[in-house]
Amino acid sequence: MAIASDETTRICDHCDRAIPSSNIDLHYAHCSRNLEKCKVCGDMVPKKHAEEHFLNTHAPVTCSLCSETMEPEILAIHKGENCPQRIATCEFCEFPLPAIDLAEHQEVCGNRTELCHLCNRYIRLRERYNHESRCNGIPEDNLGSSRDVRPAEREQGAQRRQPPEYSRRRLVFTIAIAGIAVLLGSLFFQKTMEPGPVI
Repeated sequence: MAIASDETTRICDHCDRAIPSSNIDLHYAHCSRNLEKCKVCGDMVPKKHAEEHFLNTHAPVTCSLCSETMEPEILAIHKGENCPQRIATCEFCEFPLPAIDLAEHQEVCGNRTELCHLCNRYIRLRERYNHESRCNGIPEDNLGSSRDVRPAEREQGAQRRQPPEYSRRRLVFTIAIAGIAVLLGSLFFQKTMEPGPVI
């Protein structure tokens, strides 16, 4: 049995699909009663599921990390690449922390030093890879080892920076006296500001 392939079609006014002319009236009645065109993507969805389609497919979603609202299709990219609260790893110590804090952490972390076992010098972590490619393994004795200098410098710095020793009781006593003085001063000031009896 041969099927006529040259049957004429008409465009449905509701769904914009080409429908065989012989079925257009029946199709249109069913289509307009049951289907609705999504205003966002243009897909035809059952009217009873239109709100569910919008909520599941197009409604703005909130990032669970930073609470920013965005289109659902970019949420995965946002969480993986753009979210300031996504977890990133420090390139120097491999410590996981929020991406918003990474630059400040790496600025400090990259300035830490480690001993190069080839040349016996302390090298900043941010310069470690360049140093390893250039290091010839010859200790620089003429400059002196930074290991010898650092403990002495630390002791001098510790002596200079020692805060005065105040006992906790003395601090609390001083605060209490200051509070009492303020209270008495305010009472005296109020007493002098009160108007006298009018005669």
